[in-house]
Amino acid sequence: MRQKTALIHGGISVDPNTGALSVPISQASTFEQKKVGDFVYEYARTGNPTREALEALIRDVEGGHAGFAFASGMAAITTVMDLFETGDHLIVTDDVYGGTYRLFTKVLARRGIAVDFIDTSNERAVEEAIRPETKALFIETPTNPLLKITSIQRMSDLTQSNDLLLIVDNTFSTPYWQTPIAEGADLVVHSATKYLGGHSDVVAGLVVTANETLSEKIAFLQNSTGAVLAPNDSWLVQRGMKTLGIRMEAIEENAHAIVRFLQSHPSVGHVYYPGLTEHPKTDVHRKQSRGFGGMISFTVKDRKAAHRLVERVRYFTLAESLGAVESLISIPADMTHASIPRERRLELGIEDGLIRLSVGLEDALDLIEDLERALS
Repeated sequence: MRQKTALIHGGISVDPNTGALSVPISQASTFEQKKVGDFVYEYARTGNPTREALEALIRDVEGGHAGFAFASGMAAITTVMDLFETGDHLIVTDDVYGGTYRLFTKVLARRGIAVDFIDTSNERAVEEAIRPETKALFIETPTNPLLKITSIQRMSDLTQSNDLLLIVDNTFSTPYWQTPIAEGADLVVHSATKYLGGHSDVVAGLVVTANETLSEKIAFLQNSTGAVLAPNDSWLVQRGMKTLGIRMEAIEENAHAIVRFLQSHPSVGHVYYPGLTEHPKTDVHRKQSRGFGGMISFTVKDRKAAHRLVERVRYFTLAESLGAVESLISIPADMTHASIPRERRLELGIEDGLIRLSVGLEDALDLIEDLERALS
């Protein structure tokens, strides 16, 4: 079953009791037991029919062993981090989402879990960062916001030879374009708030496991810590995923047109997009992904120019988040990555004049004209 078909027919796509093509929202906190211990569902934190349908769907489209739905993307990542203990060491992509950076530096640090932020597109740098106490490698590919690419397969070779877990944040590419478990990942995480939901109307997170052992561990943690996704939100994400394929194709078509425009504009400095032939890792991305996505970053002269631009656009909405039907625009240094100290941002290449676009489904010419007006 190909991805477009799996998004519609994967998981639990039909209600087994009524034949309804829209899985019902089971707005229940507890369930009747026929006798003690004889039940289908026990308690909604442990399992819910609507959430189960979403979890089965993300399992199928990612090609994993099991799926798990959480109250947010950060709740999903936090639950995965509960696999680790005091004294453990993690290697993390340096150019990582600001919320993930905050979790690792402000929360995990208090638990005594050490983290090194490494350019994971550099295999040798990752290999040199591995210690005896290293337990996992956490990567984004493409990264947020500089769209750097890491070879999932090469990282899998490293983690397997060193008995480490490989965790991949697949939010930017989505399983429509990229399936990390097929490349050797052990765990995949998503902010389902973004492309999977796709309509700026839900906050959710997902985890997919590659094997039974990890599935049992994540199921235990999900039930124990309780940051589960509510039934109505589970239904919204599942509904959004049914159109993911067609949305990602249309978004990418728009993105290609916008990238060509940005490259030709004299006020634009560097353009970051994995589909560009001059991208240093475009060959790696082409090997492990079926598309390039709708995220674009580019630089203008300075912070003042960036603020002037985002205040002038009409069709690009100035907002945190990404992956919606609406095109969004942001300044990472002052918004999504503001939690990272400025010195560290500049080391990574997140300049004050860096702008991030999440391309939506509007007419590409309207979006280009919008940027042209703002840049002028």
